[in-house]
Amino acid sequence: MRKIILLCSAGMSTSMLVKKMKEAAAADNYACEIEAFPMSEAKAKASDADIIFLGPQVRFSKDKVAEQCPGRPVEVIDMKLYGRMDGKGVIARAKQALGD
Repeated sequence: MRKIILLCSAGMSTSMLVKKMKEAAAADNYACEIEAFPMSEAKAKASDADIIFLGPQVRFSKDKVAEQCPGRPVEVIDMKLYGRMDGKGVIARAKQALGD
């Protein structure tokens, strides 16, 4: 089972995306755990993730998160996918990045 973590400013809009991602993963029979947290919890909550996605509004924090969570892929969610709340598209990107 894959662990996918999303980080954003406060976790509000990203939690809506998490719901869409969970629906897309279930429809695709992709075994994963998906959670969203505020940036302030990056090190505590994302250090054991298989992949970490950042909301576009915190894209400037990519290097900091990569430093706090070494060995974990850190990606910024595409602004179009985020704006459309395209859970299927973000899951597809996670699978591609992880080689699943």
